[in-house]
Amino acid sequence: MLKTDKERIVSELAAELGSAETLIVADYRGLTNKQLEALRDELIEHGARFRIVKNTLTRRAAELAGAEALLVMLDGPTAIAFIESAGDPAAVAKALATAAKETNVLMLRGGILEGKALSGDEIAELATLPPMDVLRGQLVGAVVAPLTQLVALVSAPLRDLHGVIDARIKQLEEQGQVVEPVDEATEEADTADSPADSAEAESAAQQGSADPTTADTPAEQTEGEEEE
Repeated sequence: MLKTDKERIVSELAAELGSAETLIVADYRGLTNKQLEALRDELIEHGARFRIVKNTLTRRAAELAGAEALLVMLDGPTAIAFIESAGDPAAVAKALATAAKETNVLMLRGGILEGKALSGDEIAELATLPPMDVLRGQLVGAVVAPLTQLVALVSAPLRDLHGVIDARIKQLEEQGQVVEPVDEATEEADTADSPADSAEAESAAQQGSADPTTADTPAEQTEGEEEE
């Protein structure tokens, strides 16, 4: 390999290492080209690029990018899964762990998760996590659950109050003590048209017309006082 090609590869690797917050390092020794291609295709679906690198060039690139934690993982044939920002680290780890189990060849060395170095065992634990969509759903459920409980606590006294009132009304109905509400306008109309009230008004009118001395007496007294 020409020196210019090596420098170009080192520069590309340094740029990838500097921009990738999450990556997984594996030993691919023993995998066939067909197995490697199948693994690459699967990792692309989860938002990761699987790249085989030479340790000498990767060490230089890691030093340039300030990724010293990666240096201890560069021992033997190395492949790195660079996980994009929109990728799913758990799904990538699971795909690699599945390939390691099925082939009995691939080995997880470790990785870097958002700047934190992980061992091979920790990568295996990462592979056991649910997919990102499931984790988001669980997070939303954890946030919404307290709000749902709050609404239930607030509405429970109102439901209890309605239940008490309904039970009391039912009890009174069974005892025959519930009185149907009366319309106020109907009650006033019935009171105004009562036969007793009409009879009293007619009697008062007849008594007033039967007294002959009541109407003219004050006028006659006034005239007599003027003559005097």
